[in-house]
Amino acid sequence: MTTTRLTRYDRSMLRLMNDRRGAAWYATAARRRLAVAAHITLTAAIGGLMTHLFLAEGEPLWTIAVMAVLLVPWMVATGVINSATRGLLELRERALDERQSAERSRVLARAHRATTLLLATAVLGLLVAGMADGHAPKAYAGPLLIAVLVVHWLMPLWVAGLHAQDEPSEDDALGTGPLGR
Repeated sequence: MTTTRLTRYDRSMLRLMNDRRGAAWYATAARRRLAVAAHITLTAAIGGLMTHLFLAEGEPLWTIAVMAVLLVPWMVATGVINSATRGLLELRERALDERQSAERSRVLARAHRATTLLLATAVLGLLVAGMADGHAPKAYAGPLLIAVLVVHWLMPLWVAGLHAQDEPSEDDALGTGPLGR
């Protein structure tokens, strides 16, 4: 950590992000991948419902209700990923040690590259659709740009969740694992 003193908020967030009570949810790489996959799926579902809400004509009440219901597991999945990464993206820079700060930089760089490819694909898709139809599909440009913005916002969380490492077991920490005997 840096020499800057941590505020009360920093200390409480550090405690929250290092709380191991929910560790069973992200203890293995498979569980972390499942949490990221669930988060991506829920994000896509909520985004699809939002698109439907704005593009479809009719009664939007059911769409809003389903989005509200899906928001609860989306928040749980977000918390699982944040806990798995020990708050890598949620903590302020001054609350991170040097290793975590370097990992945050790597995660942000990977996420930036992935988002750049996604944005290029979205632009290319709109251009190809516009050339095939003779005009740009204006109705879908807004929702597509919003979707890319949401992915840009969430990509670091997904990348961090996918690249989080397993916690060392107690035997490994004590040096009494299979190789330490």
